[in-house]
Amino acid sequence: MTDTLLPAAPQPLEESDGYFRKGCNPLAQTGRSRLQNQRAALNQQILKAMRMRTGAENLLKAATNQKVREQVRLELSFLNSDLQMLKEELEGLNISVGVYQSTEKAFIIPLIPLGLKETKDVDFSVVLKDFILEHYSEDSYLYEDEIADLMDLRQACRTPSRSEAGVELLMSYFIQLGFVESRFFPPTRQMGILFTWYDSLTGVPVSQQNLLLEKASVLFNIGALYTQIGTRCNRQTEAGLESAVDAFQRAAGVLNYLKETFTHTPSYDMSPAMLSVLVKMMLAQAHECTFEKVCLPGIQNEFFMLVKVAQEAAKVGEVYRQLHTAMNQEPVKENIPYSWASLACVKAHHYEALAHYFAATLLVDHQLKPGTDEDHQEKCLSELYDHMPEGLTPLATLKNIHQRQQLGKAHLCRAITHHEESMREASLCKKLRNIEVLPEVLSAAHQRSQLKYTQLREDDDLLDLMDAPSIISKAEKEVEIILPQFSKVTVTDFFQKLGPLSVFSANKRWTPPRNIHFTAEGGDLGFTLRGNSPVQVHFLDPSSSAAEAGAREGDYIISIQNVDCKWLTLSEVMKLLKSFGENGIEMKVVSLLDSMSSMHSKCATFSVGMQKTYSMICLAIDDDDKTDKNKKVSKKRSFLSWSINKNRQKSVSTLCLPSVGVPGPPVKKKLPSPFSLLNSDSSLY
Repeated sequence: MTDTLLPAAPQPLEESDGYFRKGCNPLAQTGRSRLQNQRAALNQQILKAMRMRTGAENLLKAATNQKVREQVRLELSFLNSDLQMLKEELEGLNISVGVYQSTEKAFIIPLIPLGLKETKDVDFSVVLKDFILEHYSEDSYLYEDEIADLMDLRQACRTPSRSEAGVELLMSYFIQLGFVESRFFPPTRQMGILFTWYDSLTGVPVSQQNLLLEKASVLFNIGALYTQIGTRCNRQTEAGLESAVDAFQRAAGVLNYLKETFTHTPSYDMSPAMLSVLVKMMLAQAHECTFEKVCLPGIQNEFFMLVKVAQEAAKVGEVYRQLHTAMNQEPVKENIPYSWASLACVKAHHYEALAHYFAATLLVDHQLKPGTDEDHQEKCLSELYDHMPEGLTPLATLKNIHQRQQLGKAHLCRAITHHEESMREASLCKKLRNIEVLPEVLSAAHQRSQLKYTQLREDDDLLDLMDAPSIISKAEKEVEIILPQFSKVTVTDFFQKLGPLSVFSANKRWTPPRNIHFTAEGGDLGFTLRGNSPVQVHFLDPSSSAAEAGAREGDYIISIQNVDCKWLTLSEVMKLLKSFGENGIEMKVVSLLDSMSSMHSKCATFSVGMQKTYSMICLAIDDDDKTDKNKKVSKKRSFLSWSINKNRQKSVSTLCLPSVGVPGPPVKKKLPSPFSLLNSDSSLY
């Protein structure tokens, strides 16, 4: 975990409108940096130990002298011991189930949060300035504030607060990366910006010159932040449990979205196999919080209530048993923290024991009496098991006190066995032994089952004891994945001054801007206009003054008399032309070099002094449809191909606070949906 050395920042810091961005907690940076330095040192020692072990193993294979082989075997045993100790120490730095728990003292088993991925500083300024000058033919120094905003936002996202504001901060950066990718990262070349992120489980750094690594890592941190919010909720209140369930469902949704969208990530914590396990873990913890919500008001010793609680507990035990099985499968087994797998096993046994305890209680304490709803009780008991023990039927068991007690004692025996197994598993893990509340909870549940069994035990129990059937798991409220809702976060494109993204993007090329100086001859410009933000020249008269000055059909008008026209609508451009038409017009235009680019289907004709000819004809698409549907999109290279030429530049320090945010330009037109900025080729990542 990465925030253990310093507490969360005071509340006023997160909500202030001053130096720090909302949702940023920069006071956690010191703790993260110290832990990262320790993690990096441990990784170097682990790599050294692994190289030495490989050398010793090769020597053992090659050696024929028996004395040499004995010495190599002894050395290998020492190396393996050292390597195991180093890995345990690294695990302690990377993850601890005791961190991020609720500050409220509660008699409950802790939950497992994910640690945030660490990263190094990235300087966008030089590369983006060069690209603006080269590709967009604009003065790059006019965009220094926008580049500073982008770098400030990225720096703030390195220390998000554990709150909805922190999640929104990370989401806003993820959406902003969609704008940046479309404007500055062409699919045909590398931009030379090296992104470095550390694996949250192993601490191994991954460096790529591809923005998809940045996007995937930010998505992982969004999911990790949701887990930290969930574990921080007060699980002693209904509202806190509802918030925890929602947070874990959203964490599962983000991680599942990451798994399906970025399928070839080089960082192991974002591999499909690991993400599948993490999604299972988040859903299991959501089930656990749902069970706690059912038990929060208190469990009444009533037949139907006990049936419900027994099946809910069986459901939690089942999902944790499935999670434990998934954690022990290759290839994730080697990198899953041992404390996680141990806690999943502990909870699987604990909740299965609770299910059998509640089943025993409903059988022993509730005798079918005259006037009760026999059919309902019989149906509930029959639905509690997949099959009744041999020789027993639901109705007969309810009416026969001896059969009920025998079946109840069988459930108690299974409950005690599971309790003892959960306590044994907890005692085997050093990390779990350090959690004081865990053995107390397990021991109290064990003693309760033993006390219940002692009250019913008879001398001949060992002769008559039957096997208790398994309880069918059932949840009243099903836990489901909640997909990330990026559309709820409003983000302004920092570089919207470059023009509408549908036209002015990195995958389109233009001629350099051309100055067209012309006059209206007889009040007529000699061309019509089409499109909307930006407007295009259409139906150009070859003999007109504009044509002679160099205008061509399909030109985009980017300014008129030094007035930026890239975001102006067709009617606004026409009014502007009308205001300057009598004295000569200075117009700046660019032309697309792509041969497949199509013309817009909105048309208008304007002649100075002839208002009746001012017409607007909407042909095929509405006002906001500016997408070039006929243009072919070149397929992006696989993400892994970027790893061939990794940049070996020296790592920069991670100790850097965010700079003052600079507000972006005012929005003149509604920006495209954030979902349209997500790359359709990201599955190649």
